[in-house]
Amino acid sequence: MKKHALLFCILLTPFVLLAQDDKAARPSPPAQASATVNGKTITIDYGQPSVKGRKIWGELVPYGQVWRAGANETTAFTLSADAMVEGKKLSAGKYAFFIIPTENEATVIFNKTIKWGAFSYKQDEDVLRISVPVKKSKAFAEKLTYMVSPKGEVSLAWENSVIVFAVK
Repeated sequence: MKKHALLFCILLTPFVLLAQDDKAARPSPPAQASATVNGKTITIDYGQPSVKGRKIWGELVPYGQVWRAGANETTAFTLSADAMVEGKKLSAGKYAFFIIPTENEATVIFNKTIKWGAFSYKQDEDVLRISVPVKKSKAFAEKLTYMVSPKGEVSLAWENSVIVFAVK
C-alpha cells in the first residue's frame, strides 16, 4: 500500500506543478498596457498586485530602494522603435523596468537585463534613468495599473499615487 501511495505522489507531482504555473490564478495576475504613439508601439508587461489594506509607498515599496515596478517577474517595457523618454533617447528594444521611489520623486530606470524580480538588478546595466515627480492621484487605485495614452503619456497608478512620464 505504501508503494502505491508513493507512486501516486510521484505521478501527481507534475500536475500540481503545472497548476501552480497558471499565471492568471496568481494573487498578482499578469497585466499589459500598450498603445501606438507616432507609429511606435509601447508595451508594458507586469504583475498586478493589489493594495489589500496595506500601506504601499514607503512601506510595502520602501523609499530609496530599487523596486521591480510590479509583482512576480520583472516588469518589461518594450519599444518597437527608437523613442524619446522625457527628452532622452531610448533605442527600440525590451527593457527591465524599475523604479526607485521617494515621497516626492521617482527615478524611472530602463535596464538591459530582464530577470526575475529586482534581486539581480545591477546599476551598471542601466540604459536610461529619468527623474519624475510622484503626484497624488485623483482616485484610489486598488490594483497597480499602467496606462499608455495615444499621446505617449505613460502612467503608473497605485494606492494614492501616480507616476507619469512622456514617451515621444
